[in-house]
Amino acid sequence: MGIMDFSKLLAEVNNFVWGPVMLVLLVGTGIFLTVRLKFLPWRNLGYAIHMVFSKRDKHAGDISPFQSLMTALSATIGTGNIVGVATAMVLGGPGALVWMWISAAFGLSTKYGESVLAVKYRETNSVGEMAGGPMYAMKNGIKNKYVGRTLAFLFSLFVVLASFGIGNMTQANSIAAALSSSYGIPTWLIGGVIAIMALSVLVRGIRSIGFVSSIIVPVMAAFYFLVSIVVICANFEAVPAGIAEMFRMAFSVDSVAGGIGGSIVASMLTSMRWGVARGVFSNEAGLGSAPIAAAAARTDHASRQGYVNMTGTFFDTMIICMLTGLVIASSGVLGTVDPATGKLVSGVQLTILAFSTVFGPYAKLIVSVSIALFAFSTILGWEYYGEKALEYLIEKRPVIMAYRIIFSLVTFVGATTTLEVVWNFSDTMNGLMIIPNLICLLWLNKDIAEECFDYEEHVVTFEKKGEQIDYQGESEAAEDELAGQKS
Repeated sequence: MGIMDFSKLLAEVNNFVWGPVMLVLLVGTGIFLTVRLKFLPWRNLGYAIHMVFSKRDKHAGDISPFQSLMTALSATIGTGNIVGVATAMVLGGPGALVWMWISAAFGLSTKYGESVLAVKYRETNSVGEMAGGPMYAMKNGIKNKYVGRTLAFLFSLFVVLASFGIGNMTQANSIAAALSSSYGIPTWLIGGVIAIMALSVLVRGIRSIGFVSSIIVPVMAAFYFLVSIVVICANFEAVPAGIAEMFRMAFSVDSVAGGIGGSIVASMLTSMRWGVARGVFSNEAGLGSAPIAAAAARTDHASRQGYVNMTGTFFDTMIICMLTGLVIASSGVLGTVDPATGKLVSGVQLTILAFSTVFGPYAKLIVSVSIALFAFSTILGWEYYGEKALEYLIEKRPVIMAYRIIFSLVTFVGATTTLEVVWNFSDTMNGLMIIPNLICLLWLNKDIAEECFDYEEHVVTFEKKGEQIDYQGESEAAEDELAGQKS
C-alpha cells in the first residue's frame, strides 16, 4: 500500500470516526445519561461552578480539584476554540454555534459520568501517584474481565498514539504557523523554545503540570475573555441580529445567511453536523481524555470531582467557543471572500479579521498570543493523558520518564514540519478513543447513577444550605473493596 492509498484510507476512516453516525452516538449517550441522572448535572451546574473555587484538597490524590480541572482544561481549551469555531461557522453557517451549545449541554452529563468512573475505579501506582481514567474503569468496573481488559487496552493504545499528534505535533505546528506567518520568527527557533519549555514542566510530572496549568489556563482564559468582550461591546448593535440569525439558521431546513453571514448557505443538518463535531472536538466530552486528570484529584467522593470536571465543558464550549462565535458574528466578517483565492475566509484568518474590526493591526498579536497559550497548555495536558495510558500498558518508570523526554522533543518536529499523514492518523486515533469509552459509559451507567444519587442525598442537599460535608461513605467503601480484591 502506497502513501497515497494509506492517506486515502485514513481519510475514509476519519470521515466515519468524526462523521454523523459517531456524533449521533456521542450526543445520544449524553442524552441518555442526562435522563438517567434525572437532569442532576444540569440542575447542579451552579453548585459545580461554586465547587471549582472552593478549597477541598486534604483527601487522597495528587493535585487539588481546581488543578485537576485546569489540567483537563489545558488539554481541551486549544486551537479548536479559535480556529475550529471559525471553520464551523463557515462550513455550517452561524447556526453551527447553536448546535455546539446543544451538544455541550448533553456533554455535561457525559463528562460528569466518565469523571465519576475515573475516580471510583482509580488505583495508586508504584510511586504513590493516582492512576485512573476510562481504562481503569473498564478493567475494574466491567465484570466480564475479557471485555473490560480488551476495551482498556484499545483505549490506552489510542490515547498514546493520539497524544503525539493531536496533543503534540499539531499544537506545536499551530504555534509555529501563527508566530511565523505573523512576525516571521523562524520555525526552528519556535520549536526549540517550545521543546525546552515543555521539557522543563513535563519531566517533573503531574504536580508540575497541575501547578503550571493552574496559572496558564486562568490567565489565558481571562485574556481571551477580555479582548473578546471588547470586540462584542464595540459591535454590540449587531449582536441581537447575529444571535437571531444563529437560531434561524440552526433550525432552518435550507437557509441562506442574512446580514451576518454574507453568501453562506447551510441546511439544519449541515449546521448540526459541523456544530456538534467542532463542539465535541473542542470540549472532548465522550472522548475519555479529561477523566484521566480527574482521577488525580484530591476528593472525598467520586461525584464531587465529576461535578468539578464537567464544568470544563461549560467553560470550554459555552464560554470560550461562544465568545469566538459572537466576535465573528458581531463583526460582520463572516462570509467574506478572499480576493486572492476567490474562496471564503475561514479558520484563523477569519478570527483575525473579526478582531481587526476593533483592534486593527494588533489583532494578529492578540490571536497569535491566544493560539500560542492555548496550544502550549494543550501539549501539557495531553502529555499527562498519554503518560497515564502508557503507564497502564507498561508499568515501568524508566519507560514513563523516556516518554516525557521524547514527547517534549517531538514538539520540535511538529513545529518545523507538516506531515499530513501524521495529522490524519492522530486525528483518527483521537476519534477511535470514543468507541471503547462510550461502551464503558453505557455498560457502567448504573455505577454512575448510584454515585450521583448517593452524593445528592448525603452531600448536595446539605451543602446547598451552607453546611460543609466531608463524605465518608459508599465511595470509600468501594475503594476499600477494590483494594481488598487486589491484595
